Amino acid sequence: YMRIGNNWDIILKEEFEKEYFIKLEEFLEKEYTEQTIYPKKENIYNALKLTDYNNVRVVIIGQDPYHEDGEAHGLAFSVLEGVKIPPSLRNIFKELNSDLGYGIPLSGDLTKWAKEGVLLINSVLTVREHKANSHKDKGWEKFTDAIIRKLNDRDKPVIFMLWGNYAKIKKKLINEDKHFVIESAHPSPLSAYNGFFGSKPFSKVNEILSSLNEKNINWKL
Repeated sequence: YMRIGNNWDIILKEEFEKEYFIKLEEFLEKEYTEQTIYPKKENIYNALKLTDYNNVRVVIIGQDPYHEDGEAHGLAFSVLEGVKIPPSLRNIFKELNSDLGYGIPLSGDLTKWAKEGVLLINSVLTVREHKANSHKDKGWEKFTDAIIRKLNDRDKPVIFMLWGNYAKIKKKLINEDKHFVIESAHPSPLSAYNGFFGSKPFSKVNEILSSLNEKNINWKL
């Protein structure tokens, strides 16, 4: 049963067979039938589809998907071309501009980052329309913890970007002797001035990659 269509299917095979995950799928089946749920069903696993297990170089952890029409498409913080750029993403772009000097992108679509090896994964992968956090504690957190554990098992170092307290919960799953953690405040307007602005996450990632003799990430959108 191919959910994702790359190595993640093998890596997460046991996870897909666990009782909590089967329950989660039953819950989602019902939700998608009875409610308006984002993202569209076929986009739930976009982050994993676009960034295969072996290609992950950086992980950016979000909370749960955008919950207004047309925004969420399966990548944390990202919205499709033509959709108004949400406040947190606007702040990410401001920091990108001050860190690396790139112009503020007109589109909020981060697919290009995903293809560069940036896994843009939310902790919870689905949400009801207009209701933030409506799918929390249904099993997604266990699933995304498993993804982080599997990346932590990898020999090749991964750089984890933990923005805000919610993402920092995942820190306990990461072996910092082997992998790298970059922490700051969340880019949301409520906290961006408390240490997200000026944190230079994009250049920090590339400094780490350079020190590992790895190709830098092209953050330009």
